[in-house]
Amino acid sequence: MQNTQEILNTFVLLWAVIDPIGTVPVFIAATRNRSDAERKKIALIAAASAAGILLFFVLVGEILLQAVGVPLLAFKIAGGLVLFLFALTMIFGESKPDSELKMMRSISDTAIFPLATPSIASPGAMMAVVLLTENHTYSIFHQAITALIMLSVMLIVYLLMLSAGKISTIIGSGGASIISRVMGLILASIAATNVLEGLKEYFQ
Repeated sequence: MQNTQEILNTFVLLWAVIDPIGTVPVFIAATRNRSDAERKKIALIAAASAAGILLFFVLVGEILLQAVGVPLLAFKIAGGLVLFLFALTMIFGESKPDSELKMMRSISDTAIFPLATPSIASPGAMMAVVLLTENHTYSIFHQAITALIMLSVMLIVYLLMLSAGKISTIIGSGGASIISRVMGLILASIAATNVLEGLKEYFQ
């Protein structure tokens, strides 16, 4: 059974890779010329689609890796490295809002792209949920708790999108960029821990 600290760690990791705050300016830009009813529909479709994508990786992500002959330990190390590089782009490169707003020029389905993916269900988030639900390490109950935590983050993302107008007024695009970079620093620390743990298990 997961203790409070494990649940908190899982929540922080998923919050960092999903970055709900960083999705807010993307949502505002994507729905600038939409009615309130359309914004609510887009928010619901985006959150539900992202949740479906991540649940898919929770359920069959490890099976897919085994099918192509990739050991989960190798995926853990590689996933940690990719998460670390992803975190570096959040810290030193363009922030999440800046990079994803550029995708707005060629989108055809606002709710799915870039909102559901890659803004919410990013590659980093997909890797994270696979690592957090490793079959040989975590029980079914543990995996179910992780899935519920992920869905709770999705609910927060949905509520933030509904409140996007008010949030943007309060923090501005600069505030969202700062928060995204702080989340990148936290994510880099978590990613480094995953790599070190994977290497430790390998050499043992």
